[in-house]
Amino acid sequence: MKWLIFPAATIILFAPAARAQQPDTALLYIHYKFSHVRDTANRANPYKEDMVLAVGKNAAVYRSYQRQLQLAEAKKNIQQQVSAGGHVQVNLHLTGSGSEYFQYPNDHKLIRKESLFGNFLVTAPLPVIHWQITPDTATLGGLHCQKATAHFRGRNYIAWFCPDLPLHVGPWELNGLPGVIVQAYDDHKEIQFLFDGVEKAAPAAKTEGSITASSGNPGNMPPPLPGMEDMNNDPALIKLPDNATKTTDSAFAKLQAAFRKDPNAFAQSMMAAHGGGMAGDNGPRPKMDLRVAPAPVINNPIELPEKP
Repeated sequence: MKWLIFPAATIILFAPAARAQQPDTALLYIHYKFSHVRDTANRANPYKEDMVLAVGKNAAVYRSYQRQLQLAEAKKNIQQQVSAGGHVQVNLHLTGSGSEYFQYPNDHKLIRKESLFGNFLVTAPLPVIHWQITPDTATLGGLHCQKATAHFRGRNYIAWFCPDLPLHVGPWELNGLPGVIVQAYDDHKEIQFLFDGVEKAAPAAKTEGSITASSGNPGNMPPPLPGMEDMNNDPALIKLPDNATKTTDSAFAKLQAAFRKDPNAFAQSMMAAHGGGMAGDNGPRPKMDLRVAPAPVINNPIELPEKP
């Protein structure tokens, strides 16, 4: 059948991810206005996204805030449909980045989570950044901050960190200062993580049920969709996903290319490989019609090659 063109055997080449990292609970959230001049021919319209850093006692995770809000709204909609009975219709339109960056300073480990009809983990050492701390200070949202500079991934960064928040973490892969990095940008302002507020973390409100095939109407539940694996997560919980697959940058790039080439064939192949498929207890699932937006022009990636 056509949808098996992307062979399931390719998927099992990845090893199950080790569950060595202990879950943590966020104590506070740092919000950022992220902007990135992806296309140097269109500097007036940089890519923008609302991001958030959940900071715990021993770990942190940086992710899309707008995507969290979209998932919460989709979960609410599905729960209402399940409670009402009948078939569940899912209209899931997620925008923003699906990448999440988990930092574990005590273990010197960085784990990037990607979602593509399942969760994938890319593990690497936490980057060592040679910061120069300056005597300059500033107050951001009531936080007393100090300035630091460093060269990292081909760019010169200016960062403001808060010594009163002692975990050595920050947005994206930025880390290593004696306090949380609450604002950072490169000297050309092409990459900016601008401070947009801080709030105390609180556990998510408990719901009557989770979005799984075993709750509500089992036969009417929709098949897994990109990002839906995280619908039941408490945003205050800093925890690697269950049943994730360990992979590499190059291997995941191949998966992304296969998805972009034929998203519907890719989706069905992935679900079949994970024991899913399109059939439910009450008959076949509706045919999927996934559409992928054109790839953006990126001639100025966040990571630049080092000049010789």
